[in-house]
Amino acid sequence: MPLLTDKEIETELNKLTSWQRSGKEISKTYQCKNFKTALRFVNIVGEAAEQADHHPDILIHSWNKVTLTLSTHNEGGLTSKDFELASQIEKSYQHSNPGTGI
Repeated sequence: MPLLTDKEIETELNKLTSWQRSGKEISKTYQCKNFKTALRFVNIVGEAAEQADHHPDILIHSWNKVTLTLSTHNEGGLTSKDFELASQIEKSYQHSNPGTGI
């Protein structure tokens, strides 16, 4: 899978809410209602990642925050797989945390 150009990455980031680029990765911190909801969200992300065969770095912190970081490590940067999974994560979050601030 080819790496995306800087312009393609910028275009894809503009389609997402609050995802940030840092070098060869994109990341976002989600705020959940509580620790239990954060764990449930992580499990939903895990299922989506397994189906996509693309696995984010996951950090649970501050009892209700989940930071996800995506990069296509075997390609050495960002590919369409990262943005496809990020988009799926966005939909999963909205479904599992209605009314929760991001």
